[in-house]
Amino acid sequence: MDRLIYTAMTGASQTLSRQAAVTNNLANVSTDGYRAAEHRLRAVQVQAQGFAKQTALPTRAFAVDATTHTDFSQGPMISTARTLDMAVKGPGWIALAMPDGTEAYTRAGSMQLSVNGILQNAAGIPVQGDGGTITIPPENKITIGEDGTISVVPESGSQAIVNAVGRVKLVNPPLADLKRGDDGYFRLADGAAAPVSENTRIATGFIEGSNVNPAEQMVSMISLARQFEMQIKMLQTADANDRAGTQILSPR
Repeated sequence: MDRLIYTAMTGASQTLSRQAAVTNNLANVSTDGYRAAEHRLRAVQVQAQGFAKQTALPTRAFAVDATTHTDFSQGPMISTARTLDMAVKGPGWIALAMPDGTEAYTRAGSMQLSVNGILQNAAGIPVQGDGGTITIPPENKITIGEDGTISVVPESGSQAIVNAVGRVKLVNPPLADLKRGDDGYFRLADGAAAPVSENTRIATGFIEGSNVNPAEQMVSMISLARQFEMQIKMLQTADANDRAGTQILSPR
């Protein structure tokens, strides 16, 4: 009896976690560069301690949240015609210089200039360049190449003078080494900085949309709701069986 209760109880609890992940995905359907997340469950044996460890039954198991799987498939390319918008073509990431001195990686390429001319994303985090943050001098036309090189041409004076002011750091670390942070950005699991990828390319005037499929997520939400109902029904059945067994064994 208790084996049924263990399985149903923990399964229902973790199903709620999966529903939260699906809800978060649906909330980010329109978030640039977002990567869908999915919680995957597995069964683990109940571990007892002390005296109970000697009497624990190996048939008892919990359902636990083992991993958070990320869908790294390409999102749709959306044309914006903005000079500072960039989308990574194929595998790869745009590096950001985080306030704590570390690097984070994103596929959201809607960039802007701060009041000081620093290239940054929509959240105000600077884009990582070859030698640190990238500063764009005022009164210049900006051009971003496929390899991330940023060139400027003065709006006044000689239009033949082209100056390279920096290069957006593009990386392509193994996907297995990436870990999603609470802020939504990805980082290497060991906290190191990924090396520059010379083969990664970007398309300017485009942004990459979220790779969340709303229809699939809605189907998952309905399926999880039915699964949760089934697990609660199992708990109710276990309770009813226990009551019936107690009545049979009780003296009359």
